Amino acid sequence: MAAGVEIINGAGSRSSSRQLSGRAGSFRDPSDVFHLSSVDADDEENLKWAALEKLPTYDRVRRAIIRHVVDNDREGRKFVTKEVDISKLGSHDRKVLLEQIFRVVEEDNERFLNQLRDRIDRVGLQLPKLEVRYENLSIKAEVHAGGRAIPTLWTTAINSIEGIFGSFALSKKKTITILDDVSGILKPSRMTLLLGPPASGRTTLMLALASKLDKKLKRSGRITYCGHELSEFVPQRTSAYISQHDLHYGEMTVRETIDFSARCLGTGTRFEFLSELSRRERHAGIKPDLELDAFMKATAVEGKKNNIATDYILKVLGLDICADIIVGDEMRRGISGGQRKRVTIAEMLAGPARALFMDEISTGLDSATTFQIVKFIRQMVHIFNGTVMVSLLQPAPETYNLFDDIILMSEGQIVYHGPQENILEFFQSVGFRCPERKAVADFLQEVTSKKDQEQYWMSDHKSYRYISSQDFSRHFKSFHIGQRLSEEIKIPYDKSKMHRAALTTEKYGVSNKELFKATLSREWLLMKHNSFVYLFRIFQISILAFVAISVFFRTTMHYGKITDSTKFFGALFFSLTSVMFNGFTELSITVTKLPVFYKQRDYFFFPAWAFALSNWILSIPVSFIESGIWMILTYYPVGYAPAASRFFRQFLVFLLINQLAGGLFRLIASIGKTRVVANSIGMCTLLILFVLGGFIIDKDDIISWWIWGFWSSPLMYGVNAVFLNEFLDPRWGASNPDKNIDAPTVGTAILKSRALFTNWYCYWIAVGALAGFTVVFNLLFMLTMTYLNPASNVQNIIRDDASSKTKKGPKSGNEHSPGAMLKIVQAYSRKIPSLCARTRPLLQYSSISRFGLVAVVFPLYEQKAAVVFPLQLYFLIFLITCFLQIMDNPPGDLKSHFRSFTKGGWGFSQLPTMDGPCPTALQWRSRSLHIHIKKIIGRNNCCQIDLPIV
Repeated sequence: MAAGVEIINGAGSRSSSRQLSGRAGSFRDPSDVFHLSSVDADDEENLKWAALEKLPTYDRVRRAIIRHVVDNDREGRKFVTKEVDISKLGSHDRKVLLEQIFRVVEEDNERFLNQLRDRIDRVGLQLPKLEVRYENLSIKAEVHAGGRAIPTLWTTAINSIEGIFGSFALSKKKTITILDDVSGILKPSRMTLLLGPPASGRTTLMLALASKLDKKLKRSGRITYCGHELSEFVPQRTSAYISQHDLHYGEMTVRETIDFSARCLGTGTRFEFLSELSRRERHAGIKPDLELDAFMKATAVEGKKNNIATDYILKVLGLDICADIIVGDEMRRGISGGQRKRVTIAEMLAGPARALFMDEISTGLDSATTFQIVKFIRQMVHIFNGTVMVSLLQPAPETYNLFDDIILMSEGQIVYHGPQENILEFFQSVGFRCPERKAVADFLQEVTSKKDQEQYWMSDHKSYRYISSQDFSRHFKSFHIGQRLSEEIKIPYDKSKMHRAALTTEKYGVSNKELFKATLSREWLLMKHNSFVYLFRIFQISILAFVAISVFFRTTMHYGKITDSTKFFGALFFSLTSVMFNGFTELSITVTKLPVFYKQRDYFFFPAWAFALSNWILSIPVSFIESGIWMILTYYPVGYAPAASRFFRQFLVFLLINQLAGGLFRLIASIGKTRVVANSIGMCTLLILFVLGGFIIDKDDIISWWIWGFWSSPLMYGVNAVFLNEFLDPRWGASNPDKNIDAPTVGTAILKSRALFTNWYCYWIAVGALAGFTVVFNLLFMLTMTYLNPASNVQNIIRDDASSKTKKGPKSGNEHSPGAMLKIVQAYSRKIPSLCARTRPLLQYSSISRFGLVAVVFPLYEQKAAVVFPLQLYFLIFLITCFLQIMDNPPGDLKSHFRSFTKGGWGFSQLPTMDGPCPTALQWRSRSLHIHIKKIIGRNNCCQIDLPIV
């Protein structure tokens, strides 16, 4: 039985039920254009349903009755019902079915979900509920301090050496606490909002609960789902973590992306659930609504490339308008950023997960779209007993009000975890009050901040003192909500009440065969979308073939003598390297695929071997085409041995060399992980293969302790194979005239002079070696894709206290921090006589808000001016610059402070000057800033300066 998110996708969908004699509970309005008024049509429908009910359960669940509207010239518009095999439902039928269910998604979706729930409740089926607990959860990380965390060549080398000796306690790292002894319960049927400033530990908490935490982090504490430890089931498939980063293949359309997700993640227990539902309805004599019955049955079909669940998700998330547009990336124009975020959400909703952990889903979305998505999730949670935690940084008030529970985090501590209606009561008990016109979510973000906390202090009897996150956490434990939470955690979850379908115990959603078919189909789709790359490869090898023909044309290629072999050596080696190097594009293609692959592998979409094997299989036709083109264009024009058998043997070698190169470069890409590293390794590998390939340096000239490189070089076997195929041909069979070479024929003498193999059976040994290398490289590619983790771009940097203590002067510590710079401005404002008594206090109480803005008020040519600017360093520098420019005779030491901050990055000559009265409008663009200065006509005759980001 499915629940929660699974039901959203149609899993365990619920439809209204009705008795065989009537249609009570139908979600369609009687005035609907699809309403049947004909008694004969009703009788025909009932007869078809009665015949359907006589089928065995398996066949009955896979067949449904759907309605179509037919326009007839004589009878006008009328309904026609037909019985269909739901596994063969076409795109037109899916579209018609959804149009019958939804007319206005915002209005009809909740009613549709309620009708689904009514159908389930009518027969007494129970939906699974999932409770997630975390007790005394602490997470710590070991990081390098200061400059050691910056990825330079020196620090990377030193950190690697320390990593080797880390087990001997020689590594110098510092331990930081990300989560500090947090506990809580995520209950089913309740929407939980996770709030907190950046770096408060929200993402780490979600990753820990979804069992996707980095293995390098040290975790202590206990996480359970319905009382079961994470090792007792597969949490990655029971729950779904929706990342704040959007990783998708830019070449695929929105529909293709979600269809692939639905195909890999499977339908969970939908089929079993639907079979039980159908059996109970049949026993009770209940006839469900036909549209809802068809919808449920369509979502229970596995292995289909196109699923009605995808159409449903596209519709409710507003992606149906861009369903056939590519997602896009840095190099391709596709959907917008907000639509890409919705694709990320839809990709996880397409699966049967029963718990959702949604991290910063509002990134790139406007408030109205965020509200609609959260409202849709809320409907699912409340109707289908889902378990959802959503992390939002700055939710709008209407979005905030959709949540039932609030978790507020700060500095790795849980400040509050409980019902939304009690959170303001908690802070009032501490001494803080939310202003009437202040959004509650904004208040919660600021009340734990040291810079903003004081403005919310409400006590007249006690003087304000800073309340830290640890103090808030301790106070919450004594608050009645915190005490109730502690009591609930102490009571173990009753496992006997858990539904048998609540936890997923299988690693993948469908069989290995279906996963391989899905992955192979997706890779073939990507090949078609990237057809230009493969066409360019064919064009490139064709150009190289014509170059080879022009240099080594057959009229200049004489044979039969030892001196004639030089050009053939060059032609054959050039052919080998051209065919081999043409596979270098596999490196870039694989590196581009890695981020999405790692995400889908860790989400258990498919096993790594399915991805690796699909790429290998699809590369074989490409190798056939490229090697065939090279052979057709060059073999006879160059003038190689004319026998057809020699042609096909050389073709076999080139085919294996191309396959070998593709496997090798895919392996290098999986090891390097990034384009820069993989290209560097790839070029070095090619250099080593060419040098030790037996052509540039003969085997006899290689230093003895490097001879292992000769025998392990794949190119060496290719060189020997093509040379044996050519020089053992009868046309090189004349007697050897050179008595210094112990060989009977010219051909063997040529081979012996270059320290190559001389026996024909060595050709087949070389071919076997090339085939073996191809298999080994592709198997190693599978292993690296299975066990290696993605490259991390996140650098955890903390201050090196030992080094900072030795540094003094203006370059140390927080001397250049925005807060310190603001204090300097405030300090010097007291020294400026022109500041009147009314404006000086405003400047003194300027503050840094949680939105990253600083408000400073000062006089501008005896007029009051308000300046609002972002908190980043160069913005603040620019404010000080403007401050100096518009003030009469600014203090010299303030100028020196400014110069120490700028370090030559900004000059006075680059700034606008204002001679005379303030202009009505002035715009100045520099780097990434706009400055708007406008005169405000009012009682105080003020002018305002705004510095927004472009």
